[in-house]
Amino acid sequence: MTSTSTPPGLARFNDLEERAALAALHEACASAEWGRRILAGRPYAGLDEFYAASDAATAGLGTADLEEAMAGHPPIGRPKPGDPTSAREQRGMAGASEALRAEMLELNLAYQEKFGHVFLICATGRTGEQMRDAVKERMGNAPEQEREIVRTELGKINRIRLARLVEEDA
Repeated sequence: MTSTSTPPGLARFNDLEERAALAALHEACASAEWGRRILAGRPYAGLDEFYAASDAATAGLGTADLEEAMAGHPPIGRPKPGDPTSAREQRGMAGASEALRAEMLELNLAYQEKFGHVFLICATGRTGEQMRDAVKERMGNAPEQEREIVRTELGKINRIRLARLVEEDA
């Protein structure tokens, strides 16, 4: 494939009807504003441009939009039933001991009490212990600092999910 050709999965996304494209984007990120911003950039010539648009949209989310995005993510250790995406992303917790699962539940609740939203981390490739250690470490953050970490983690998650979107059936 030459650098001038659009990858097949991205070409498919570019050609989707607006409602279908928004639905696909909502599966990647629950922020409607993020989805609108990505949609507005179509057509994308290449993946770098597509991912850069995602990064810019994530960076530009206001507080309410960021909260909307976070609301689409289940707590670590409790993927949404029947949701293969959250189960796949949280695979590191799948084999966790009951003690670690109980500890994560307590830490998730404490985090949510302190910050007012779910603990968000790009869980792909992380073990249950790594996620536990991350939530413990981040509990000491100031709310403003934590919000920017959440934004960074959301950006990583969005990129992974967009990659899956444009690679499926390619």
